Amino acid sequence: MGLDIEQREHEGIVILDLKGRITLGAESSALRDKVKELNDAGSHNLVLDLAQVDYIDSTGLGALVMCATSLRKTHGNVKLLSLNRRTCELLVMTKLATVFEIFTEEQDAVNSFFPDREIKAFDVLSFVEGMKKEA
Repeated sequence: MGLDIEQREHEGIVILDLKGRITLGAESSALRDKVKELNDAGSHNLVLDLAQVDYIDSTGLGALVMCATSLRKTHGNVKLLSLNRRTCELLVMTKLATVFEIFTEEQDAVNSFFPDREIKAFDVLSFVEGMKKEA
């Protein structure tokens, strides 16, 4: 299974709905290419909706970091939305949860690009405590 990327906009913020896997090869390249294309076109703030991403390998994580880095160089940013449990655990274990802003609600992710709006970010600490209780 590859990676399907659907693009839409919400209040001027580009949202990429990702479906499939972000892994070594065409999938991670497709994500990097799409973000580069948007960044070159002037869309520097993105939300990546990962609700339908079922697997991310180390190359996929690298692609996410590269996307964030390239957007930040142009004074933009990328926010992550709707992570499944496995992806969230992966970001916590690799400490990448401290690099990305993570949201459970699309409106909160969009609002995070507007400094005058209230947002509710994903509570990583609560997630980690919940993992400890289950272990």
